[in-house]
Amino acid sequence: MSVAEGMPQDAAEEDAVRRQAGTAPGDAAGGPAGGTAAADEDALYVLTATLLTPGRFPSVLGDDYPAACAALRLVPRADGYGLVLGQDGLGARWTVVTSDTALVAVAVATWDCGMEYDLSPGERTIVASLPGWPLELAVAAPGLPAPHDPAGADEGPALTPPDTSVWGPAQRRLGADEIALRWRTWRAEIDDAQDFTARPSTDAGGDAGGAGGGIEGHRHPGVRRALAEARGYVGSPPPPGRVRSSFAEGDARSLRADGPGWSMVARTDDIAFFLLDDAPGEVVPVGRGAELPRLLAALDQLAVRTDA
Repeated sequence: MSVAEGMPQDAAEEDAVRRQAGTAPGDAAGGPAGGTAAADEDALYVLTATLLTPGRFPSVLGDDYPAACAALRLVPRADGYGLVLGQDGLGARWTVVTSDTALVAVAVATWDCGMEYDLSPGERTIVASLPGWPLELAVAAPGLPAPHDPAGADEGPALTPPDTSVWGPAQRRLGADEIALRWRTWRAEIDDAQDFTARPSTDAGGDAGGAGGGIEGHRHPGVRRALAEARGYVGSPPPPGRVRSSFAEGDARSLRADGPGWSMVARTDDIAFFLLDDAPGEVVPVGRGAELPRLLAALDQLAVRTDA
């Protein structure tokens, strides 16, 4: 399977950015109220916001929460941060980091429901104001110059979004986001009878595999390595956010796990999909067999709950 069909393009790409970053829907600027912004250099005209916590962070920034924090030159804190992206009165890009994650969570949830919310973090909660944006945005504040990086900022070099124009870690993680978002569509592409035809494993004590493969005898060496690293997480818990668990239909959980060069999306009652840095655009399914259910259950036990 190829991830190219599921990756956001053009209008769909903008929608994916809105979903990921929490841009207020129905507003030309993505801000709280729309209209024309006055040229107040010190004001921040909010375009969007997102959470940066162990359970919820833009996965394009890193395989786990500490890595995502490092991309913004932030020290990881247990309660995480809220990121508010906007423009000043001159049109320059700024990312305001706040410790008030509850406020940002309410704003994002309200925007996702199609309602307006005036997001204004209190000064005492502001941790940093960083030049630039860490995410790609296709929106701008009305009445201001086009978004640009501020000149001569004292806060260091401007933040820039990861390069997603070519296949690599950032695009691989975005591909995994897409599969998690549209699980039913991707799952419908799999024919269990054809993709997971049982065959004896060549590994002693191994899982019965197939075209999609079981754990031990999977045909793809990169997937075997990723599965081995995922099993290693059970005995040696990875950094926060490396494994995340969220609600799914019925009594199942949706699992997301990442590691050096790989991403996994799975349901605890179903199969798993793997994306690999060394397999551009390919989505590799892994059948349940005998071992995958046990692995997924163990990963769910150590995962950060994103719906907590």
